[in-house]
Amino acid sequence: MTANPKAEYFDGIAERWDGWEDLPALARRLDEGLAALGLQPDETVLDVGCGTGNLTRALLARLSPAGRVFAVDISPRMIEVARRKVPDPRVAWRTEDARRLSLAGASCDRAICFSVWPHFDDPAAVAAELGRVLRPGGTLHVWHLIARERVNAIHAGAGAAVRGDVLPPAPETAAVLAAAGFRVATATESETGYLVTGVKRGEP
Repeated sequence: MTANPKAEYFDGIAERWDGWEDLPALARRLDEGLAALGLQPDETVLDVGCGTGNLTRALLARLSPAGRVFAVDISPRMIEVARRKVPDPRVAWRTEDARRLSLAGASCDRAICFSVWPHFDDPAAVAAELGRVLRPGGTLHVWHLIARERVNAIHAGAGAAVRGDVLPPAPETAAVLAAAGFRVATATESETGYLVTGVKRGEP
């Protein structure tokens, strides 16, 4: 199988990733953000590009025993770190490409791409695949907690595998979601974050 340079890059930094974060502050901001997104206790949520599981852990804190998380990432080492950190039976950890998920159609209530959208080489294909696994009326969020310019500056100074990964202006991401069949509900960016939300068309 052909090596994936991005998977190898993230494998190489997986054990160091959390050391670059203020994890308590991140947890607070994620919790506040999930409340604002209207996360419901019994949802099935797809965490796309879950990394070391920080969003997954925040989701679990708000989900009931009936809630579920599918956490996917292209990096096996990121999944390993996340699995150790978040040993919760409500999570199914999967090493997968977001363009080709093993999930059944219409199996998720919500999909969240937290701090991962710039790394997709074909965002249109990802949006289409997420549309497939979301139920009608389900929501897709492209979400960052820092400004777009800051995201792009970080990638520009990182390893060669991600140096060209750019987060586009929110209207451009909104257009990708719209072309994939989503109704765009939110497309905002500021110095403190970035959020594009699409709702899958059709009756719930």
